[in-house]
Amino acid sequence: MKAKRIFTFFFSFLLVIIFAQKKQDSLKIQWKYEPNFLVGFDVLNAGIGAFSDRKLFQGFVSSKVKGNWYAVVDAGFEKNIYQKNGYDAVVSGSFLKLGTLYMLAYDQENPMNGFFVGGKIAGSFYNQEYKAIPIRGFGGSDASQAFPESSQSSYWMEINIGGRVQLFDSPFYIEAIAQPRYLVFSTTQDEIKPMIVPGFGRSSAKFNIGFSWNIAYHF
Repeated sequence: MKAKRIFTFFFSFLLVIIFAQKKQDSLKIQWKYEPNFLVGFDVLNAGIGAFSDRKLFQGFVSSKVKGNWYAVVDAGFEKNIYQKNGYDAVVSGSFLKLGTLYMLAYDQENPMNGFFVGGKIAGSFYNQEYKAIPIRGFGGSDASQAFPESSQSSYWMEINIGGRVQLFDSPFYIEAIAQPRYLVFSTTQDEIKPMIVPGFGRSSAKFNIGFSWNIAYHF
């Protein structure tokens, strides 16, 4: 009788282990994440930089999260010059954007193709130098004042509206995106409003619209 109880206990314990292992395996299959990354580079602004004072280099990484939702991370560097209305400023720095995209309409055979909309929060960390800022001189004459280089930061929100299409049967894709932006906050040097924010563009107004034309590779 004692041996029978031991055998029954051992058999029951073995069944519990097998059941638990199967349950664990099924959960692993259910929650298994398959790499689905899209890595891209903005060729439009990089190309324009060869013919203008604005040197902008930016890229992104996106991954499908669930359903039609994608997580996106953008990073880049910009160097620019602002010379207008008596201002002479040089700005350079990096920026980072975090956000999500939602596929509004897509190809049933390839869900990566289609139109999307999304939102991002962004921050830029940069150095600025004002070589000249217009001030009112003695007797109402025009004059200017220079300020040394300083480190500043700015933060904004933006909406992304665009489309993506695959290049033939290759793993490459083309994206075209419009980016309406709203500047939320900027640090200042002696209360001087920044004229240019890397990644945002000219910041003399709170609203701005950017455009990008990306070539991306799907892993």
